[in-house]
Amino acid sequence: MITAEKQQVLDFFSEGRKLYKLMEFEQAREFFSKALEVDPNDGPSKVYYARCAHYMENPPPEDWDGVFVMKTK
Repeated sequence: MITAEKQQVLDFFSEGRKLYKLMEFEQAREFFSKALEVDPNDGPSKVYYARCAHYMENPPPEDWDGVFVMKTK
């Protein structure tokens, strides 16, 4: 059984992912931030929060397929 807290994290993460795929990085980051307020240790939300920050400074091309490509280790 999933806790109400975890369900809330999943809901925030899901909304953030939808916006991320639409290249709405600032709005997506807000949802990942909300997920992290509920569970500061949520790994996926941490990763996508950081990716949003990256893409806000370095926008992907218009034909971006949603895949994050690491440039450094």
